[in-house]
Amino acid sequence: MPHTELLDQRACGPVLAVVGWSGSGKTTLLEHLVAGLSGAGLRVNIVKHSHHDIELEPPRKDSARLRFAGAAEVMIASPYRIAIMRELRAAPEPPLAELLARLSPADLTLVEGYKWESLPKLEVHRPVLDKPALYADDTTIVAVASDVARPATLRAGVAWLDLNDIGAVLAWVSQWAGANPQVLVGGVVKD
Repeated sequence: MPHTELLDQRACGPVLAVVGWSGSGKTTLLEHLVAGLSGAGLRVNIVKHSHHDIELEPPRKDSARLRFAGAAEVMIASPYRIAIMRELRAAPEPPLAELLARLSPADLTLVEGYKWESLPKLEVHRPVLDKPALYADDTTIVAVASDVARPATLRAGVAWLDLNDIGAVLAWVSQWAGANPQVLVGGVVKD
């Protein structure tokens, strides 16, 4: 069911998903991007999707004990960080729009995963994985970072970036974020 809340770009800034097959290097690329962007003074948020269960604290810790006791949400706060854990208890996974709405304001929000969402995407593509390129069928992919040469059949308007040149990928993301203010409407990012 689509989420109908309106999020303007002042909340989470432009939103760019980084997608690709498992093992392609999405998280490694994101580490470099976050370090470079935050080092340049930008506030960057991340939403990372996982298909696996997430355990932030071992079961014996207080917050886990309180979740197991039935708390719907547990917030842990310290002078160093806060974390909110929500138990879904068989409820559907919240839509991306709802998750973005919970984030603090940022200059850019990078999303790892969420291939199925209708938002601009940067694909990390490594042919050595022997998996099909996503850009061939996904018109929301605006750039591809790869370790091979640009194919002649690449759709017009898609940037082809050298995955081994992190500086070039960082420069492209910086330029893209500055040029693409967005609004999220009904779970879909609109330019």
